[in-house]
Amino acid sequence: MSTTIDYYELLECERTADAGTIKSSYRKLAMKYHPDKNAGCKDSEAKFKAVSEAYDCLKDPQKRAAYDRFGHAAFQNGGGAGPQDFGGFSDIFESVFGEFMGGRQQGGRHQRRGADLRYDMEITLEEAYHGKQSDITVDISVACDTCHGSGAKPGTHAHSCKTCAGHGKVRAQQGFFVVERACPACHGSGEVIDTPCSDCRGEGRVEQTKTLSVNVPPGVDEGTRVRLSGEGEAGARGAPPGDLYIFLHVKRHNLFEREGTTLFARAPISFTTASLGGTMSIPGLDGRAHEIRIPPGIQSGKQLRQRGAGMPVLQGRGHGDLVIQIDVETPTKLSTRQRELLELFRETETGEECPQSQGFFSRLKNAFAGE
Repeated sequence: MSTTIDYYELLECERTADAGTIKSSYRKLAMKYHPDKNAGCKDSEAKFKAVSEAYDCLKDPQKRAAYDRFGHAAFQNGGGAGPQDFGGFSDIFESVFGEFMGGRQQGGRHQRRGADLRYDMEITLEEAYHGKQSDITVDISVACDTCHGSGAKPGTHAHSCKTCAGHGKVRAQQGFFVVERACPACHGSGEVIDTPCSDCRGEGRVEQTKTLSVNVPPGVDEGTRVRLSGEGEAGARGAPPGDLYIFLHVKRHNLFEREGTTLFARAPISFTTASLGGTMSIPGLDGRAHEIRIPPGIQSGKQLRQRGAGMPVLQGRGHGDLVIQIDVETPTKLSTRQRELLELFRETETGEECPQSQGFFSRLKNAFAGE
């Protein structure tokens, strides 16, 4: 691909784009046209090379300033270390793809961080409300005590890999590209152990059962993650460990349902209570009984709200609300006396007691009368 194409156009960015936008666009395009994803496609290889050259120029403030002023001429005829200088391509590849290729460089060698681990914990809604301190037992790899994580037998040491000169990677020329791969001799570590530790077999880590304390804060919800930094899998040969993530799962409650910090409950009441009004007592998760006043004439589906009786705000102040949905229950078993009283009540009905029913039947009558 011709290097005369505008670098900003290649990276699909405006000339005013900041460094973060340029890097993000390059990441997307480099992943799209990478030779590993487009094997044998010459156009993709050329496109990948071109966007890499463009990014190598624009990521450097001095090169970018020169390019903005003079264009491609800034790097011609000895005008500086231009975009085709592959000495900088390794840095680009490492910074952009390092996280996908198993670690970052530290001190010239790859430090392959230990894997992050997941643990699923089930808690009750009450525990989600109040929070809890809990101990869990996990089987994970930890740094070997015998060799202190080095992987070498005590009294011996690892030495720099001769194949890669301790860099952990080797380069190979493939057409237009310089491809870097993990060193096959040391597998990217940059070091070779002649006499491995007998306990960890040169890995620098061993399997162990650990008991860890987990602090579940008040207000957690389904899917909340609690991170235990450095409690994941140990890295090989002294590399830093990963993290342990506790995924919380809240058991279904027999009374309350939850939506954010709001608690919902359904309360069936008799039709006499619905007609005359009254009160009900709801036991809250806070351990207190909440008196709910029922206004006379309440209908099914009406919601009554108790402020501040819901779930606590996670890592904040205050509580959500408790919402009671009323379900008016029609009696199915009546004594003779109750039936007599209801018959007397029906005889005194004028229709004004239930305006919605009166309105419905009036509309129904008008409809059949053709009005």
